[in-house]
Amino acid sequence: MPTVFPISDPYSETVTHAVDVASPSVVGIDVKTAGGRSGAGSGFVITPDGFALTNSHVVHDAKELKVATIDGHRYDAQLIGDDPASDLAVIRIAGNDLAHATLGDSATIRPGQLVVALGNPYGLQTTVTAGVVSALGRSLRSQSGHLIDNVIQTDAALNPGNSGGPLVDALGCVIGVNTAIIAWAQGICFATAINTAKHVSALLIRDGRVRRGYLGIAGADIKLPRYLERLLELEDPRGVIVHSIERQSPGAQAGLQDGDVVLAIDGRRTAGIDALHRILTEIALGEAVSLDILRKNERLRLQVTPVEAQPRVAN
Repeated sequence: MPTVFPISDPYSETVTHAVDVASPSVVGIDVKTAGGRSGAGSGFVITPDGFALTNSHVVHDAKELKVATIDGHRYDAQLIGDDPASDLAVIRIAGNDLAHATLGDSATIRPGQLVVALGNPYGLQTTVTAGVVSALGRSLRSQSGHLIDNVIQTDAALNPGNSGGPLVDALGCVIGVNTAIIAWAQGICFATAINTAKHVSALLIRDGRVRRGYLGIAGADIKLPRYLERLLELEDPRGVIVHSIERQSPGAQAGLQDGDVVLAIDGRRTAGIDALHRILTEIALGEAVSLDILRKNERLRLQVTPVEAQPRVAN
């Protein structure tokens, strides 16, 4: 008897399943700005009543937005709010009962994990690329000049127009918002972690903007060694390790140094970059608060005065 081969291999089955789950929520976005410029990008619906996530640089200064869904329907949309510091934005599509994405948990992903990127590069609707998570905890400078922390690096190919589309896991759950590529490199692409996007989008929907505290530091998630956890009697070994500090910033004035690990602000645990950002959007600005850090093997308490982050344009 002749050998009968399966229609698809397990890898293909996994990728096609993720696409089947996630693609109905993906939209193409056509933009006309107040300055008369036209542009395009991608996004994905996060609620049945039309709220959708995309990149700030796709829709910033938008005067008119048109959205196309995978089934060919076109809708008007309006900009609810955008946050250049995280390169995230929320738009509202004038439609009901829209297919919407399932949002995952970016804290659970690992390097080497299969991921699929969806979007509309060069206007080619719902293009699919697949790859792996190359690295976690990257920092990326947004077009506003701010550093976006805890960025996912992937080799799933992105092209102009992919911006704002979803990066999904094998189950089709969104774990990131496709954000940027390095134009002169191959296989180096970036996505904003979905846990960051969840927090930012909630603030944009509520307030139309994000009022964010600024420390002037760049950092990444870290889990301290077990011996330090026991030595210092830490209830939680996670924190944020400081990679760089801007001169004359609140962090610099507080005495922070490269290599310090931030454990808490104002008594609230900073178990990672997402937690740090969340705290900085909730605490009072312009007032001194405690900053608990670990420097080498010593716990210290500093005083820091967060100020409101101001948009600035990168050189």
